Amino acid sequence: MADQKGRDAAHAVFGLGDEPRRSETAQAPAVAQPQGGSGGPQVVYVQAPPSPPTPASVKVLSGLVAVLVILAGVNLYWLNATRHEFSEALTHQTDQMNLVTRRLDSADERYAQLKGQFQVTSEKLGLTQSELARARTLASQIQTQQREAVTKLNDELSKKASTEDVNKVSTDANTKIGDLSNDLAGTKKDLTDALTGTKGELSGAIARTHDELVALAHKSDRDYFEFSLPRRSARQKVGTVTLILRKTNPKKNQFTVGIISDDQTTERKDKSVNEPLYFLARGASTPLELVVNKLSKDSISGYISTPKGFFASVPNVLQARPES
Repeated sequence: MADQKGRDAAHAVFGLGDEPRRSETAQAPAVAQPQGGSGGPQVVYVQAPPSPPTPASVKVLSGLVAVLVILAGVNLYWLNATRHEFSEALTHQTDQMNLVTRRLDSADERYAQLKGQFQVTSEKLGLTQSELARARTLASQIQTQQREAVTKLNDELSKKASTEDVNKVSTDANTKIGDLSNDLAGTKKDLTDALTGTKGELSGAIARTHDELVALAHKSDRDYFEFSLPRRSARQKVGTVTLILRKTNPKKNQFTVGIISDDQTTERKDKSVNEPLYFLARGASTPLELVVNKLSKDSISGYISTPKGFFASVPNVLQARPES
């Protein structure tokens, strides 16, 4: 009985006898169960909610974020500056390389022009073998002296020589260039003299028919030999010279012929009818002249002019047809 009354009193104190509501049951904190069957008061433990972050930790976190943003901005600026400097350096280097390339191209073009002019001049002027050898030797010496002068000047500049030393080197270079100019002027005079002599020997008259060739042979101090190449790849030997027909172009009145002389083969491409072609032969005092005065499909004919008596064992146009 006493136990029943104790339980009733406990139920009355803690509300255990009431019908618990659904919402209150959900929100009620956990209650520790009493030890044994004692009717003493029950102890309830309630857990406190977590404390909010302190202002100090928020400031530290904000400061770290700000520092990271600043570092990222500094790195980005440094990267852009480095990229800009690298781009400028690359552009400058490219400009320098382009300048050097243009200078080399200009020098190569000038050399090619001079070489072509010299070759054409040699053919037109009729330089002898000795004159050609002298001109080539002189050109080689000029190139060697120019290279030595340029190398010496670059060496002096690379050693950061004083203004006086640079002026001295420049003066020496100018002196050598002046000497080379004088040599070139002398060579030009020799070529002019050779041209004058060649023009005196080659009157420039072109025989377009056999009768004109005979008349030209009577009044000239040169020998004339007729030839005929009746088909493509045909060969004919005239003295020490062999002619080979490569091709013809009747529409343009042009032809291509190979010339073998002194064991060397040269090819004259796309030449016109009645156009004199000059070439050298060992032992000839003046160039030999080749003229094609007739052209048809896959055939040409004409004549070769040589110094008097050069092809002594071959009948010339007057000896072959004395009745003319």
